[in-house]
Amino acid sequence: MLEVISDSLILLTVGVLLLRLAGRKSISQLTIPQTIIMISIGNLIIQPIVETSVWKTIVGASTFIAFLLVMEVGQVKYNWVEKLLKGHAVIVIEDGKLNATNLKKIRMTVDQLEVRLRQQGVKDIKDAKIVTCEANGQIGVELIREAQPLTIGEFEKLMAKYITKEANPQEEIAPLFDELVNPRKHYPEYLE
Repeated sequence: MLEVISDSLILLTVGVLLLRLAGRKSISQLTIPQTIIMISIGNLIIQPIVETSVWKTIVGASTFIAFLLVMEVGQVKYNWVEKLLKGHAVIVIEDGKLNATNLKKIRMTVDQLEVRLRQQGVKDIKDAKIVTCEANGQIGVELIREAQPLTIGEFEKLMAKYITKEANPQEEIAPLFDELVNPRKHYPEYLE
């Protein structure tokens, strides 16, 4: 019994160290090869507690992590490796129009896309300039200009223009409204 506890502690410690070496990512950010390796490591770690050698398990888990690190370095150095292992973003909406062909390629239904768009705050497909399904499964949205939210910086610029006009109303008045703002200038005979 004591041997099982000590083997478990050794495997857990080595497993944590190896996974720490593999890098920090949440489950949703893992690529398919990374997910397979993590599941395999979990299975490897459990096996020796019941059946075989602890050291063989450590070597096996280390081999998996080494392979994972080689794949990640390959992705950083070579675009073709990254494209092979992770894939690339796919445009699913362009200029407010659904791209059904690309949606089928990524095996996503219109309903699933709509759910994700609502989660991003998009109320109408026509408000989307470009929508992509990223390699990690997340949705990227670029809204058309009219549907974009007002930023604090834009609001401050608008308010600065408004305040300037309030302080100096004669400045920058459109000709169409000038006669309403300055009736004496345009209609002196009627105002006397």
